[in-house]
Amino acid sequence: MTASALEKKLVDLYAPQLSSKQVTVEVVSSSFPVYVTGMVLRPGEIQSDHPLTALEAVMEAGGFDYTKANLKDVVVIRREGNIMKNYKLNLKAVLQGKQCEPFYLKPDDIVYVPERFTMF
Repeated sequence: MTASALEKKLVDLYAPQLSSKQVTVEVVSSSFPVYVTGMVLRPGEIQSDHPLTALEAVMEAGGFDYTKANLKDVVVIRREGNIMKNYKLNLKAVLQGKQCEPFYLKPDDIVYVPERFTMF
């Protein structure tokens, strides 16, 4: 629905309660950026206008580079006041269907997918 269509609908619905038959609807963007880096196919900024989990952000970045990514030690870096906090996530468990609490991102969070260490 467009803003003008919503204005008309609101005037129609609430006409008896309005002293003036004028309603203004303004669309405000609620999108926010998060950043995904490391062993993903398309690292960079992700814009979201809805709640976004760390796994969803990685999928928006093209998914994991399965030949190199360490899915068990994904880190979300978040500024809280003047402190940078790190949250470790095991996204492998999520992908295996184990019950895990979803980790929702906040604006300007950085999701880092580290490289898996392999012995030759």
